[in-house]
Amino acid sequence: MRPAQNELIGIKTNGVRIEGMLDLPQDAAGIVLFAHGSGSSRLSPRNNFVARHLQQAHMGTLLLDLLTAQEDQDYATRFDIALLTRRLNAACDWLEKNERTAGLPLGLFGASTGAAAALQVAATRGAGIAAVVSRGGRPDLAGDKALQKVSAPTLLIVGGNDDGVIDLNQSAYATLHCEKQLEIVPGATHLFDEPGTLEKVAELAAAWFAQHLTRPASPGA
Repeated sequence: MRPAQNELIGIKTNGVRIEGMLDLPQDAAGIVLFAHGSGSSRLSPRNNFVARHLQQAHMGTLLLDLLTAQEDQDYATRFDIALLTRRLNAACDWLEKNERTAGLPLGLFGASTGAAAALQVAATRGAGIAAVVSRGGRPDLAGDKALQKVSAPTLLIVGGNDDGVIDLNQSAYATLHCEKQLEIVPGATHLFDEPGTLEKVAELAAAWFAQHLTRPASPGA
């Protein structure tokens, strides 16, 4: 059994160092890489809440800053989906090569614009991504071409009072050809600040990843 691991890691990509917090419980069944939304970071209280829920369900998590502090000051950069996708791909590469995470099924959890980056990564990496979950995401920003190529089982979670974003998620949902599910959380707005709504997100995400982040059976098992 691997010892539990909790550490701040750095990933170099195109001359930029991005940081993330890696939490790897003992007997981790898989690992979930978080793609934060615009104006957010690895310190996001909402994503950390979900991450703790996943860790309790025996999943590793990597909460990553896709942008440097300086980059995040530029509003346009927050919506640079191509840049976010490159950074997220670099993190996936790191996880696949790291001694402690290599071989673990990999899931992606995206919020806001991070959801678009997660879906673009899923479209390009194919079977390398075991599952995707979007919380209050903008999957439409991934583009129809990428959405049609996603093969990973995908769960879209939207707040019932998140006006406008529901329609965008429904449109993206219709474009996806993979195993998929759309969950609308009653009474929730975009940030899921209402009592009990973030707990519902965590429960839905944990159930989805528990279902799909499973190691392949060994030959003869």
